[in-house]
Amino acid sequence: MPKNRNTSCPLSRWRRRVLSRAVHRGWAWVQEAGAVTAQHPGRLRFGRIGTGTRLAFPQGTVFGEPWIELGDHCVIGEQVTLTAGLMPDLDLGADPILTLGDGVVLGRGSHVVADTTVTIGSDTYCGPYVYVTSTNHSYDDPHEPVGKQWPRMEPVVIGPGCWIGTGAVILPGARLGRNVVVAAGAVVRGTVPDHAVVAGAPARVVRSWDPEKGWQPPLRTPAPVPIPDGVTPEQLLAVADLADEGTSRMDDRDASRMDGDPSRVTG
Repeated sequence: MPKNRNTSCPLSRWRRRVLSRAVHRGWAWVQEAGAVTAQHPGRLRFGRIGTGTRLAFPQGTVFGEPWIELGDHCVIGEQVTLTAGLMPDLDLGADPILTLGDGVVLGRGSHVVADTTVTIGSDTYCGPYVYVTSTNHSYDDPHEPVGKQWPRMEPVVIGPGCWIGTGAVILPGARLGRNVVVAAGAVVRGTVPDHAVVAGAPARVVRSWDPEKGWQPPLRTPAPVPIPDGVTPEQLLAVADLADEGTSRMDDRDASRMDGDPSRVTG
């Protein structure tokens, strides 16, 4: 009779579990060892890298780092590109080209391309795959390939406290005010005022804050319930640990059920 592929001997299952755990632990070690911090910069020599800032491993393309300044407690996800200048090994002068304020978060796969100055204000959070650039290809000459024409450059300023959604594009010359929300996939150019929400391609203001009337048009969702006064960070972590422990127990119970005879597993 042909062997049932849904069943395997206990030894094979044990070997698979051991190998899987070893691979995950090894990769976790590589990620920890490859992360870039002020204490462990590796080959990268940033103009400044603040206390508590961390670039996750693997990093994306990084060059011109002497002209890149990263504030304190920034979180730079995996495969994030940070570049200053058109290409590596250029002398860009005495002033920084790319500046991140304190507490900036750049999600996985994001790109910040600063051929001229790009400034991202403190506590601005970017989702994954956000693209910020100070350079655009020109296409003035209809007979020359666009990629061979000299690009145009304009500084980019993103104010503090902004939220930039997944896949958004911030184009050269953009100036975002304080606490601006950029919807996922938006393409932003020009000036965006403080406390505005923009969406679309090209992006336009779809909601804004009025000191007397509040949000216009009004928000359709209830305000979030704040954390009660007196709750400490330690208590919040304890609640999170309890939730993780409960999930882990459920996973272990499911795994133990699957380790037995598949014909005996119930829903």
